[in-house]
Amino acid sequence: MEIMWNKVATIVAGYPERLKVVKTLLENGLAVRGSRIYLNQIELPVMKVARAAGVDRRTVGETVRIIEANPEIRQIFAKLESAGLSLRGVADDLGLGAIEIVVDNPSRAGILAGASRLLSEAGISIRQALVDDPELTPEPKLVLITARRVPGELIPRLRDITGVVKVSLY
Repeated sequence: MEIMWNKVATIVAGYPERLKVVKTLLENGLAVRGSRIYLNQIELPVMKVARAAGVDRRTVGETVRIIEANPEIRQIFAKLESAGLSLRGVADDLGLGAIEIVVDNPSRAGILAGASRLLSEAGISIRQALVDDPELTPEPKLVLITARRVPGELIPRLRDITGVVKVSLY
């Protein structure tokens, strides 16, 4: 991802508005195919993408043209997909648990494994694991949606996982 991100950033260097468009596309898993923008198989109006990125529609159109003009970047953006449904915002309403974990180094191996082991030992299954991309998010988080609420006594054990700096239950 880092190599691709650097290449895209180089292509739109000097154009912060176009960089906003690229970030919006990537953060939302929006594909660019045939000079059109898609959320999976749903075509999105340029104006809506522009509003989400905080730019005008011409900037979105120019950014799409730049993506389409570069075969390597075009191939990547053509295959992007949305990660799908997230239960993060409705976990409490559904009686599910939500754990947010912040780490010192998002490239450190074993954090998800350690958290899932602790939950498994407590008899709590994981419904979803959502991980922010460290290239796109200044403070990436691991969010685990669990089949039931997580007891507070698990927080210190989760904090003991190497690399974990903050744990929040929702």
